[in-house]
Amino acid sequence: MKTVLIHGMVMAQTFWSCFAPSIVREGCAAAYPLPGHSPWTLDGLSDALKTTDIIYAYARAIERDFGGEPVTLIGHSTGGFVSLLLARYRPDLVSNVILMGAFACGRFVGQERLAARILRLPLLGRLLFIRLFTRWIATRETFRWGSLECVFDKTAGWETDETIAAMEQVREHLMKSQADDIVAFVSWMSQTSIIDELALIDVPVLNIIGARDAIVSPSHQIHLSGRLPRVQTVILDRVGHLPMAEAREKVDQLIGTFLLFGPLTSSRKSDLTRSVTPEPFRLPLPLGS
Repeated sequence: MKTVLIHGMVMAQTFWSCFAPSIVREGCAAAYPLPGHSPWTLDGLSDALKTTDIIYAYARAIERDFGGEPVTLIGHSTGGFVSLLLARYRPDLVSNVILMGAFACGRFVGQERLAARILRLPLLGRLLFIRLFTRWIATRETFRWGSLECVFDKTAGWETDETIAAMEQVREHLMKSQADDIVAFVSWMSQTSIIDELALIDVPVLNIIGARDAIVSPSHQIHLSGRLPRVQTVILDRVGHLPMAEAREKVDQLIGTFLLFGPLTSSRKSDLTRSVTPEPFRLPLPLGS
């Protein structure tokens, strides 16, 4: 099985080293960053970031790492947004899409993301965003408390020595990112929508929704599902914006069942179940290189 994992806003590739679905670890997987998130620098192109450039960079990475063969995209939050764009414009490289806490437009009705709202403030918006971002990632404790806002049940016990270490690696990666690049990506996201093109995405999609998601409203995620022609939607109660962490075993089961028994051809099912040598997650070179 060939899989590409794309993390959410202000996260990092190393997030998946701990929270990737079990079935993914049995095949060949690569974790890619979002634009502007270390190690993907925008190299002075922050003022001219375009959707076509982003799609091209991911497509080139898939062609490089998987020989151009179709992959399963697993996208969390903003990573889901990017996954939908890839499925729409490069369906030849996408066999399935798995979404968690995803959205289809950067400024959706009823809940605009806080980062985008801050950036739209006149004069001081950009400086305020950079200051808040810098303070958030400054220490292990501030980053932890900010991340906990994504979790509904704070007593669920998802924090272990392993997950705490993984989140600290995420913070260290973010500290290497350029704040101006993050600003550019958030600005691009807030001006971009694929909501009217969802009906044209002709690949199987599994949409996992946390019923208590406080970051991306469940109503938007359900609306997203309603526009996709080949979608299976699962709503998890008492789960917030991090289903893979808050309901790990259930999410593993859902994804495994979808990939093994979902709307795939018999040849693809055979490919998924054949014996392979497990490989570690690849952390590819910056996509913009």
